[in-house]
Amino acid sequence: MHSSEVIIAGGGVAGLSIALALRSRGAGVVILERGTPGREASSAAAGMLAAADPETPSALRPLALKSARLYSGWVEGLEAVSRSKVDFRRTGSIVIGEQHPPEEYLKLSPEELRRVESGLNPRGHDAFFVADNSIDPELLMLALVKAAKMAGVEVRTGITVQSVRQSASQVEVSTDQGLFTAKTAVNCMGAWSGAPVKPRKGQMLYVQASPSVSLEHVVRTPGAYLVPRSSGKILIGTTVEDVGFDKSVNADTIRTMHQAAARYVPALASARVIDSWAGLRPGSPDDLPLIGPTNERNVFLASGLFRNGILLAPAVAEVVAAMVMGEAIDSDMAPFAPSRFASAKLTRQ
Repeated sequence: MHSSEVIIAGGGVAGLSIALALRSRGAGVVILERGTPGREASSAAAGMLAAADPETPSALRPLALKSARLYSGWVEGLEAVSRSKVDFRRTGSIVIGEQHPPEEYLKLSPEELRRVESGLNPRGHDAFFVADNSIDPELLMLALVKAAKMAGVEVRTGITVQSVRQSASQVEVSTDQGLFTAKTAVNCMGAWSGAPVKPRKGQMLYVQASPSVSLEHVVRTPGAYLVPRSSGKILIGTTVEDVGFDKSVNADTIRTMHQAAARYVPALASARVIDSWAGLRPGSPDDLPLIGPTNERNVFLASGLFRNGILLAPAVAEVVAAMVMGEAIDSDMAPFAPSRFASAKLTRQ
C-alpha cells in the first residue's frame, strides 16, 4: 500500500496542471497514469484557445474567458520552469462563414482579408478576425511533464485506476498495481473518468505545406479548421463522433477533411499528409465540465472538458487546487458541479 497527500488519477493536461498548482501550494502530489502522460486527448487536441467561439456553451463562457486571460502568464511560467517552448502563437484566428458572430469578431473586408491572409479564399462567405491564440498541445504536454517532475510531483505510469472512494479515514485508490491511499484524490481520467463522462472521438491530420504556402492565422471554416504550427506543419480537424472507445482512423474521413481545408486554402490541395490520428475527448450529457467535489468525501472530479481541455487548463488548475486546499474560489463553479448528475458513479468500474 502506498500513501500520499494528494493522488491525481490521470496525467493529461488537467491532471498535470492541477498537480503543478497544488505543488505551488506545498502539497505532496502523486499522479497515477495508465499510459504515457498526455498521450490521449490532451496531446491529440488541436490547440485552439478560442474562448469566444459561439459553440462554447454560455454557462462556460466566463471560465473560458478567465482561462484565456491567464494563458500568457501561465505559459511564460511553464516555459521558464521546463526550459522548453510550447509554440504559443498570438496571431489570432480568421473565421469564415459564421452566421451569428459574437461581438469579439471583427468583420474583414475582402481587401483586408487578402492583406492579412492572401492564400485564403472565403468562397463568398463573410470573414471575421478574432484576437485569440493557439498552442501546440504536444509541446505543451512535454513541458507540463518536465515542469511537474522538476516541481517534485511523482508521476507513476502504467497504472490503471479502477476506483476512487473514501474509507473511514482516508481516500482509497484501487489500481491494477495495488491499493494507494491519500488524504485527497482528484479524478482527472478524461474519457475514462466514469459515468456520466463518455468518450467523444475526434479525427484530425497534419499536412506539410510547401514553402510557398504561408498561413499565419488559425482558420475556422464551415467544413474544417486549420491550425498552423511554427514548424511549418498545418493541423486540419476535426470530427465529433460517438463511437465509444474506438480510436481507429478512417482514410475517407481524413481525405474529406483535407479536401474541405483545400476548398478555402487551395494551395493545400497538393500538401502531403504526414500524420493522422484520433483522440477521445471527455464529453458530458450537457457539454459542460464536471469540476468539484463528488459524492465521495475528499474526492474531486475534473473531467468532461470536451473540446476545451487545453484552453481551460490554467483556470481549472487554480480552481481545483483551491478546492482541495480549502481556499476561497473567485469563480462561479455551480454550473459544473458533479452533483447535477445524481446517478454519476464518478469512479471507473
